[in-house]
Amino acid sequence: MSNIRCGYIGVIGRPNVGKSTLLNALLDKKIAITSKKPQTTRHAILGIKTYKNVQAIYVDTPGYRDVAPGTLHQYLNRTAAHTAFDVDVLVWVVDATRFTPDDDAVLALIKRVKRPTILLLNKIDLIKAKYDLLPLMQKFHQKHDFLEIVPVSAINRDSLQAFEHRLEHYLPAQSFVYSETQVTDRPNEFFYTEMIREKIMRFLGDEVPYSVAITLEHVEDNHDLLKIYAVLWVERDGQKAILIGHRGETLKRIGSEARIGLEHFARKKVFLKLWVKVKNAWSDDEAIIQSLGYGQ
Repeated sequence: MSNIRCGYIGVIGRPNVGKSTLLNALLDKKIAITSKKPQTTRHAILGIKTYKNVQAIYVDTPGYRDVAPGTLHQYLNRTAAHTAFDVDVLVWVVDATRFTPDDDAVLALIKRVKRPTILLLNKIDLIKAKYDLLPLMQKFHQKHDFLEIVPVSAINRDSLQAFEHRLEHYLPAQSFVYSETQVTDRPNEFFYTEMIREKIMRFLGDEVPYSVAITLEHVEDNHDLLKIYAVLWVERDGQKAILIGHRGETLKRIGSEARIGLEHFARKKVFLKLWVKVKNAWSDDEAIIQSLGYGQ
C-alpha cells in the first residue's frame, strides 16, 4: 500500500490557457473538446491515468474568469471553484506568453482554497528566447509558494513526463479508486454532445457558440451502426437562422464534421440527425441550465 499513489488533481486556469489540450495529451486520448474560443469547456471532466504504481485522477475545469456575467458563466466559475476545494493537488495552467486579470483571479482562488499547487507555464513553444523563462519563473515564485513551477508545451507534449514524475510524489499513498483500464467516469452520451458542440465552437463566429446547448433525443447503438438524434438549443430566432445557414448548409457542415469525429470515437459508422430549437434566454435561467444537464 505504501508504494501505491492515487489522488485527485484539479486542473484550473483562465480560459484558453490549454487545460483541455493538456488533459488530452496526458491521457493520450481525446476526452475534452478544444477550440480557440473561451469557455469551450463547460463541465468538470474526469481523466484517469494509471501507470506503474500511480493513478492520477485529473479534473479538467471550465476557464475561471475575474468577471463572469450571466448565469451560465457564473455556473462555470462555481464548477471550477468547487473542484479546487475538493482535490488533493491543484495544477494551475498559465499561458507563459500572457498574464491577465483572469489569471490574478485564479491565483486569488488558489490562495483561498489553500491546496498544494503546481504551476504549469504552458505554451513555451511560443517563446523564442528560452532564457526568458527563468525570470518569469522567479516572478511567479514571488507570487505564491508553489510546490513546483514547470514550463511545458501541452500541444507539443514537451516536458509532460517531467511534470508527471514530479506530480506523483505529491499524491496520497492509497489504493486506486478506479480500475486500471478506466479513462473517465463520463458515459459515452456525454462525449456525443461534446463532440457536436466542438464543431459549433470551431465553425461559427463569436456570438452563437456560447448560446448553444445540446441534448440527445435518442441514441440507438447497434453492432455496426450508431444512430444519434440531437437537438441544438439556441436563445434567439436569429441564432437559429445562423446555425442552420443558407439552405441548411451550415448545419450540414457541422453535422458532417461531427459525424467524422463521432465515428473515430465510437469506432463504427454513425448516423447523425440534428435539429435546431429556440429556448429563450436559457443561459440566464438557472432552472433551464439544470434541465439541459449543467450542474449534474
